[in-house]
Amino acid sequence: MKIALLGAGGKMGVRLATNLKGSAYDVAHVEISEAGRQRLKDAVDVDCVDMEEAVDGAGVVILAVPDNAIKAISAKVVPLVAPGTIVMALDAAAPFAGHLPERDDVTYFVSHPCHPPIFNDETEEAAKRDFFGGIAAKQSIVSALMQGPEEHFDIGEAVAKTIFRPILRVHRVTVDQMALLEPGLSETVCATLLVAMREAMDDVVARGVDPVAARDFLLGHMNILGAVVMGEVQGAFSDACNRAIENGKRRLLRDDWKGVFEHAEIAESIRAIT
Repeated sequence: MKIALLGAGGKMGVRLATNLKGSAYDVAHVEISEAGRQRLKDAVDVDCVDMEEAVDGAGVVILAVPDNAIKAISAKVVPLVAPGTIVMALDAAAPFAGHLPERDDVTYFVSHPCHPPIFNDETEEAAKRDFFGGIAAKQSIVSALMQGPEEHFDIGEAVAKTIFRPILRVHRVTVDQMALLEPGLSETVCATLLVAMREAMDDVVARGVDPVAARDFLLGHMNILGAVVMGEVQGAFSDACNRAIENGKRRLLRDDWKGVFEHAEIAESIRAIT
């Protein structure tokens, strides 16, 4: 099967091109910037073609472009593809926002990496240091068939398992569920709380604690506390810790904070992204 990889010279595009090289797929690479073309050439030693040539005969077209560019780019590429083509997005934002053109005879498939988990069984150093995934560490992925025949899910999933390999698990979700996961769970909640923890650590350092000691203390407690909270180990917090959590929730979290998962708030977050 022929794959057209749009945005092949970008950060994500190069990652995908690297994993597609040597695969069973015939890949046509598209990149408009000279710097991106050179980056792709340096990374995987392939040349780019024009978009029209790339999508001609392609069974799958991958949109490896920024969320805020998908509306404009898909408006150009979707009218060019043959009926039955799978157009693949790598994030739920633009599809959720309705930025893909209406065309009933093409398939829209969305897939996104979960990234390597904190708790894992990796032993090789390259895998231990592969925090993003797609290089050496196993990661799970989530995929959604937004529109198209059911048999196209298997085709899209096979491509996703190639571009995001090595794979731990594959999860099927809907586009709406994927939007709850990102930006909702992963960015609005997780990234925000992690930034708050970093700011808290910096404040502790400003109050006189050695920065290395503060970092060691925080990361160590993130490890064990996370293992207990996520059920990675059997255990329970002490009464003192539970009282600190109750006090911390009152001090740090608004009573209505789970409203970030309401459809209107997810939609507004995605509108800002796209």
